[in-house]
Amino acid sequence: MRILFMGTPDFAVASLKRLVEDGHDVCGVFTQPDKPRNRNKVTFSPVKEYALSQGLAVYQPTKMRDGTALALVRELHPELIVVAAYGRILPEDILNTPPYGSINVHSSLLPKYRGAAPIQWSVINGEAVTGVTSMYMDAGMDTGDIIDTITTPIGENETAGELFDRLAPLGAELLGRTLHAIENGAAQRTPQDNSRATMAPMLEKGMGRLDFTRPARELHNRVRGMNPWPGCTCTAGGKTLKVHETRLTTGHGTPGELLSLSPVTVACGEDALQLI
Repeated sequence: MRILFMGTPDFAVASLKRLVEDGHDVCGVFTQPDKPRNRNKVTFSPVKEYALSQGLAVYQPTKMRDGTALALVRELHPELIVVAAYGRILPEDILNTPPYGSINVHSSLLPKYRGAAPIQWSVINGEAVTGVTSMYMDAGMDTGDIIDTITTPIGENETAGELFDRLAPLGAELLGRTLHAIENGAAQRTPQDNSRATMAPMLEKGMGRLDFTRPARELHNRVRGMNPWPGCTCTAGGKTLKVHETRLTTGHGTPGELLSLSPVTVACGEDALQLI
């Protein structure tokens, strides 16, 4: 199948790699514009790096609604658009250009966790199970009809970064399965139950401040969900400490009270938290 791929981070690389390995005709790759990092040195997105290594044509439109991107999509003549963590909202005229439409590989079990940070919020909210969803795209934010899903448990101490690494190959597996169904006319379309929808907005640095009046499990989930970015912090002796890893434990005391030094254990609103 002739496919136009759109994606940006590591999560999307696995899906693009699957398209290449399965022998699809990837007619182009859309990814976010290059950004200066590390003392203003410009770095490519992971998707761009992989695409260039495979000799694929890479495009980095800065706007999606001024007609330029639409003209390019029409020029490429894809049969299908595949999106995986692109980071841009696509207008309907682009979504509807290919004869097979546009599909998305989303890292949650829709309709839960629509939006930019589904992996992080599933961990922050203490979900026991998550997964990936393939869906037909429409004008809404992750609101299109569901095609297929793969589920996986979330470990009690698993971080968002670790879950990210596990979901990427599952997304690629799901994409391969979904494309096979589309090519054979067997793809399902299940409308989402909007009454069950939840959102997963982008994270901000200020969200990582730990409030020890909250239950220990809530703080543990927040530390996991914000690892590796933006990370969590607390204060001790007038200094800011970065907290990368925690464990739940029993213990009672005034919230914020240091209960032990080996390991460092802090009392919370309910139970206690070990700062590993």
